[in-house]
Amino acid sequence: MTRKLTVDERSALLSELNGWRASTDREAIQCEYKFRDFNEAFGFMTRVAIKAEEIGHHPDWFNVYNEVKITLRTHDLDGVTELDAQLARFIDEVARTMQPS
Repeated sequence: MTRKLTVDERSALLSELNGWRASTDREAIQCEYKFRDFNEAFGFMTRVAIKAEEIGHHPDWFNVYNEVKITLRTHDLDGVTELDAQLARFIDEVARTMQPS
């Protein structure tokens, strides 16, 4: 079973990620990406979806055309856990390689 990250652990995680921030309305981390077009955004989401299935942990996300907004939290623990950290690091790396605009 995974555990919630401490405030210090969450802060350290956010400092290593590009563009991620703490949610203002719940214990979660969030990021937004803007891609060249829908196809690129969907490709990004597909790569993230495959990883999410692999680790059994899924993001809350919202997509309109070329924009993707992601919120990560572990619902059953009502907070950010190492699973969220693992997925955020993966998302960060995918976004870096795809060079969102």
